Amino acid sequence: MCLMFSDRSMYMQIATGRFAEGYSKNTVYRFLNSFKTNWERFTVLLSERIINTFLRPLTKEDREDVFIFDDSTYKKTRYKHTELVAKVFDHVSMKYIKGFRMLTLGWSDGNSFVPIAHRLMSSSDDKNMLGTKKSFDKRSIAHKRREQARMKATDVMLDMLKTALKAGHRAKWVLFDSWFSNPKEIIRIKNECDLDTIAMVKKSSKINYIFNGEKLNVKQIFGKCKKRPGRSRYLLSVIVTVTSKDENGNERTIPARIVCVRNRSNRKDWLAIICTNTELSEKEIIRIYGKRWDIEVFFKTCKSMLKLETGCRSLSYDAMTAYVSIVFTRYMLLSVEKRIDEDDRTAGELFFLMCDELQDITFSHSMSIIAQAFLDSVMELLHLTNEQIAELLNRFYSRMPAYLRRSLAFSCDAA
Repeated sequence: MCLMFSDRSMYMQIATGRFAEGYSKNTVYRFLNSFKTNWERFTVLLSERIINTFLRPLTKEDREDVFIFDDSTYKKTRYKHTELVAKVFDHVSMKYIKGFRMLTLGWSDGNSFVPIAHRLMSSSDDKNMLGTKKSFDKRSIAHKRREQARMKATDVMLDMLKTALKAGHRAKWVLFDSWFSNPKEIIRIKNECDLDTIAMVKKSSKINYIFNGEKLNVKQIFGKCKKRPGRSRYLLSVIVTVTSKDENGNERTIPARIVCVRNRSNRKDWLAIICTNTELSEKEIIRIYGKRWDIEVFFKTCKSMLKLETGCRSLSYDAMTAYVSIVFTRYMLLSVEKRIDEDDRTAGELFFLMCDELQDITFSHSMSIIAQAFLDSVMELLHLTNEQIAELLNRFYSRMPAYLRRSLAFSCDAA
């Protein structure tokens, strides 16, 4: 936990005699490589305690807090002997990389972001596998961890969400980008987790929605509808029906709203956002989806500052899982410190007592009391005439900013 902030590796601390702990480096290595530790449960419970006992009391109940799903590459340069390492597709660079896809679930209230859980996803295709795979008892955590690493990311995503809800996490929305956005997962989140989704829509000809009695993809819907003119915040808003078949072949449907907006990076292009709550306004859908950017900042911080990819050289899948959990814990602590530094309400009861105290007296009234005390002192010491006092006041108020003169609500003549 502290190595990141000491600016020295454990080896250098031992070599220079600065490592004063009562254990050796081999103890740390055995701890990280232990296949019995349930690291996912640790991060889920720790984040639940931080969110529900510290962050949530600082946030109003009507504020839109969200779950955010996304993945990021976890590159491994020494890939030949690393367990479960594979060629995985990076949908940002549109290339294959050697390593893992780090699927992450986080929580955000628009101010603070807290990571909840992660999975280092390998490849389900044996042709893309580069590393080895160890065998464990099928009842053990190690075996389940390795099996989930080769499952479909959408199935793992739903399992992570259910685990978080079971541990006590709660939010009003689930956000993710177009990579995870398909009708099956949107319907499953709504039916199995009772949560609404706001996600980017794939512009795929294979994904259809029911619109005006027809099955159309999002491009066809956009082409058939009239766009909003001028500099409107969104181009189009329509109600559609999302359809999908379950494992038994039964048709499942839910209503949703699709909002099309301009692409900032390319004004000739457009993007589509889907929301399973049709009563939510278009502006609110766009505003809430903007909170998804918090997880991108999280990935950038972990890789650039917390040495997510370069801090662990172990070849064990268990050790890599443990190290990523430790990096997540570091970020949780930094997120708490950031909120304490920026939010005065974390001062606790003293803040609210001061607010109640200040409500008894207005700003203009308090300033008039200060000004009157100043004038009384000047008259007592300098023995000025009324004309001199009036001239002093006129010069004093003329030098004040306009917004202060307006807020004080009294003029020089009145004084």
